[in-house]
Amino acid sequence: MKHALACQQSIHDRCKQKLNDYRMLLHFPAMGSRIFILLVLVVTVYGFVDHSSSFSRHKILEVERKLKHLRRHSLKTIQSEDGDVIDCIDINKQPAFDHPALKSHKIQMAPTYNSAKEDITVGTTNTRNSAKSGKMMKQRAEELSLNVTSQLWQKSGRCPEGTIPVRRIRKRELLKAHSIEEYGRKKPSLSHHQHVGQLNKNLDSFVLLKNHSKAIALTVGYRYLGGKGDIRVSYPFVEKDDEYSTSQVSLLTGPYNDFECVEAGWAVNPSVYGDRQTRLFVYWTADASKKTGCFDLTCPGFIQTSDEIALGAAIYPIPTPGGLPYKITIYIFKDPYTNNWWVQYGEKTNIGYWPPEIFETLCYQAEAVEWGGEVYSSTIGHSPHTATQMGNGQFASVFDVSSSITRMRIHDNSAALKIPEWASEFSDEYNCYDVLYLSDYVEEPEFYYGGPGRNPKCP
Repeated sequence: MKHALACQQSIHDRCKQKLNDYRMLLHFPAMGSRIFILLVLVVTVYGFVDHSSSFSRHKILEVERKLKHLRRHSLKTIQSEDGDVIDCIDINKQPAFDHPALKSHKIQMAPTYNSAKEDITVGTTNTRNSAKSGKMMKQRAEELSLNVTSQLWQKSGRCPEGTIPVRRIRKRELLKAHSIEEYGRKKPSLSHHQHVGQLNKNLDSFVLLKNHSKAIALTVGYRYLGGKGDIRVSYPFVEKDDEYSTSQVSLLTGPYNDFECVEAGWAVNPSVYGDRQTRLFVYWTADASKKTGCFDLTCPGFIQTSDEIALGAAIYPIPTPGGLPYKITIYIFKDPYTNNWWVQYGEKTNIGYWPPEIFETLCYQAEAVEWGGEVYSSTIGHSPHTATQMGNGQFASVFDVSSSITRMRIHDNSAALKIPEWASEFSDEYNCYDVLYLSDYVEEPEFYYGGPGRNPKCP
């Protein structure tokens, strides 16, 4: 006890002496010296501040419990070169099974049928009906880009059989989220303060969904059971941490204000991933992201079966300036026997699926297929507009300078994949991000999209 009191007295004396020293310094006649000393004091005190105190103790404890819960079934940990940590989780104890509708779900390890094996090239031009034309299309696609299937973390190890690689959620991103439940979910799209679809005359825009700007190719009119495309990989600039830019293949059903959706592609999303790397993602929602849905495995829903691909991991390798661009092949399709919506990556890797139990109408079919890009920002449709880019930041062009999606396919009531017989292009803000869909006098449709965001035409 005496020793403790002596320590306290010693600390008190040192602090008192330090304060007297600062008082002496502050009486220097030079005003510049006084200001300098005050700045030193401010910086010194600020350095001792615990910035985590900006979050409540309750939230910090809640986040720590959540992270501990997610990692409890990790059997192996892999440290990636880019700072990511990959946990190898027991496949039967993955996050999906925390969903109340999936408590007794039995994992389907592989799809019962893959229509991609029966890709036929039927469409609006005569050249699509010949096997020779199909061979030429495949050869041309291979010459113009390189297919990507690897991820950076794979250089550091592999997950053992019976586990799945799960990218570890970072504590700081979870703390920044409005709530743990909303982490990883897109912001709801509807505005309650202004008319949805209101024309912004300054930007010549017609934004249907609040804070979301899309530039897409769209096909409707059939009962869709699958959609596919080769997406060129880009590294867009994202201006703020709460904004994102994605390129994807999507299947949707329902009205625009309450739709169900599954999609996959690449994303730059700092609020979810904590950086601005281009990453592979999947996303789902059953209510236009109001209360359900999320990226990757950040919430229960998507069931992963692959032990090779980590959702949310960085796409690798990174294209070199002047080199051939890279592409990823995404195919989302419905299993006709189990009604699971599968995601296939790179023609052969089945990553996993969304079970029908988490949907109401998408469990039967999709009403539309979309290909293209999306930017989220609170300044969409307003001025000054966000400078977040879509695609590679270039406006749509056929001269191989903009982002593109090729080998676009749908699976409808027919037995195999085919080129969409009809599709239209659409952009919410064509002065900020535009589109170009070519279907006539070409071997098969080509879709170009993207833009810089803020520019002289989109102030």
